[in-house]
Amino acid sequence: MTDHLSKAEIRKDAVQGAVEATATAVGEVATILTRAVRDVAGALGGLATEVFELRDAARRATLESADDRPGLPEA
Repeated sequence: MTDHLSKAEIRKDAVQGAVEATATAVGEVATILTRAVRDVAGALGGLATEVFELRDAARRATLESADDRPGLPEA
């Protein structure tokens, strides 16, 4: 005995497969975007840290330079 699927059953299976595939693709894209946002935030945080360190180094160098010059008041 062979099973025959109705047209409605075939359409339901096709729609179900399309919805499942779409959900999987959306989930993958969301994961990619989440990782990208995390990576960008990490890169910007690293840049900010570098800028703060450079600013502090420049400030220290300026103070040391002023200390080395005779006749100038210390900051």
